[in-house]
Amino acid sequence: MSADIAGRSGPFDDLRTLLDDLPGPDEEARAATRARDLSLTKPPGSLGRLEGIAEWLAAWQGRTPPRVKNAMVAVFAGNHGVVAQGVAAYPQAVTAQMVANFQAGGAAINQLCESFGLGLQVFELALEVPTGDIAVEPALSPRDCVATLLYGLESVPTDIDLLCIGEMGIGNTTVAAAIFHGLYGGTAEEWVGPGTGSAGDVLKRKVGAVSRAVELHKAHLSDPLEVLRRLGGREIAAMAGLIIAARLQRVPVVVDGFVTTAAAAVVYAMDPAGLDHCLFAHVSAEAGHRRGLETMNKEPLLDFGMRLGEGSGAALAAGIVKAAAEMHSGMATFADAGVAEKGGD
Repeated sequence: MSADIAGRSGPFDDLRTLLDDLPGPDEEARAATRARDLSLTKPPGSLGRLEGIAEWLAAWQGRTPPRVKNAMVAVFAGNHGVVAQGVAAYPQAVTAQMVANFQAGGAAINQLCESFGLGLQVFELALEVPTGDIAVEPALSPRDCVATLLYGLESVPTDIDLLCIGEMGIGNTTVAAAIFHGLYGGTAEEWVGPGTGSAGDVLKRKVGAVSRAVELHKAHLSDPLEVLRRLGGREIAAMAGLIIAARLQRVPVVVDGFVTTAAAAVVYAMDPAGLDHCLFAHVSAEAGHRRGLETMNKEPLLDFGMRLGEGSGAALAAGIVKAAAEMHSGMATFADAGVAEKGGD
């Protein structure tokens, strides 16, 4: 894939071509799952949204019954030049320290993966070279942005049936807010939240940095990929590429929180149907996340007031997706169980 993409002229032309030919859902698998659901030993619709999740899973896996036997959380880590604007409550060194914590098994995401039987893979993206400070320059050069998108496109593991995406990066709620502001307008104040705990003067600097960044790059923000290049970061570009690659490989995706949703928002801005294979795990405590989900007409599965990142909300949601698949495939039908169905009166 990468050799073909690299051989074309415009920096983003090949990615746009991929989006023009995305596979759709398997409607036969969806219909078969719906039909089986009606025969299971329960009143129709009594499992609520779990029934819809099973249908969604079957449609994007292209099989019925759906299954989740090999799910994985992919966490992308990157550093951001905008931290120089004093927008973060923690020093940038924390990004690498938390990556080491993931690798040692000591983070929240490690415990969640253990709880739900999920694999975990962490991708470090040039942590020693932060992106450009978006308040004064583009985050990424065209070459770097394309290379990072390609990295994401090539990061879908083989033989998985559900992919959860998350991130780590000091300063990345600032760039996520800038992406949403650049894509959907409004004011910086409407998109910026506390992130890892910014308050007072730090929060004011964060709002100011987002406002200045969008003003600086506004002539280029009609193109979602330029929004990504100028206002984003490496982990966000990689996650956007991963979302597209998962679609091409028919792997359903669970999207985590505010920063991960910013990556999804870039794909949505290019093609709203480009996220149909994605389930949005939760709405975070960042006010801009709820606003972004509503703008894209996406209904989150959970609302636990979380704002950790790391793929933590996606891992929790994966447990529910697994349960939906197991209930659908494991339940007996009325005929199997010898249970009388509802009468016609």
